[in-house]
Amino acid sequence: MKWTSLVPRTPVGGHAANGFAIATEQRFTHLRVNQHPDGGIARLRVHGEVVPDPNWLAALGTFDVVALENGGSAEDASNLFYSPASNTIQPGRSRKMDDGWETRRRRDRGNDWIRYRLAAQSRIRALEIDTAYLKGNSAGWASVSVRDGESGDWTEILPRTRLQPDTNHRFVLPAPAIGTHARVDIHPDGGISRLRLFGSLTEQGATALAARHQELGG
Repeated sequence: MKWTSLVPRTPVGGHAANGFAIATEQRFTHLRVNQHPDGGIARLRVHGEVVPDPNWLAALGTFDVVALENGGSAEDASNLFYSPASNTIQPGRSRKMDDGWETRRRRDRGNDWIRYRLAAQSRIRALEIDTAYLKGNSAGWASVSVRDGESGDWTEILPRTRLQPDTNHRFVLPAPAIGTHARVDIHPDGGISRLRLFGSLTEQGATALAARHQELGG
């Protein structure tokens, strides 16, 4: 295995968050940190974009097309007061209340929402909205929409639906929905712990993902 240096040997401060910008545009599967000569590190954070293996996703067939581990991301959200929106697409079920997404109580007529980018253009067949560990503060209702492309129109695939606290809600779509982005709206506020969108890549999506994978040295 050939190792690529991302940060050369660099002095770091004690009791501090030491940040470093990385210019290398390449796909990596493993990471190694060396400390000199000894001592300790409290946390290591590596920020980047997940680029999944298109052959693996093709072999799976149906998978969660919005999951972080499969290349999905949370692009924006109406409220990040308590926790990041990306919590909703983390692996596994929520283990505690702040492992999901909570919002402040609203005092207007609006509602809270999260917008996601999918792994690539996908054909969605089923979805889950989980409110695990959210009891007195789970969302009362939710709806889900998708769009194809950055400027496409939003199409509702799950109409406004009543949610129960601390429950995993499962929905099979009457017809597959194609899109590159998704949005969950909760009404009026509260929170959800996870969103899962189950489907598969379209031919266009698979081609785009394979090209991205190859560009980054996959």
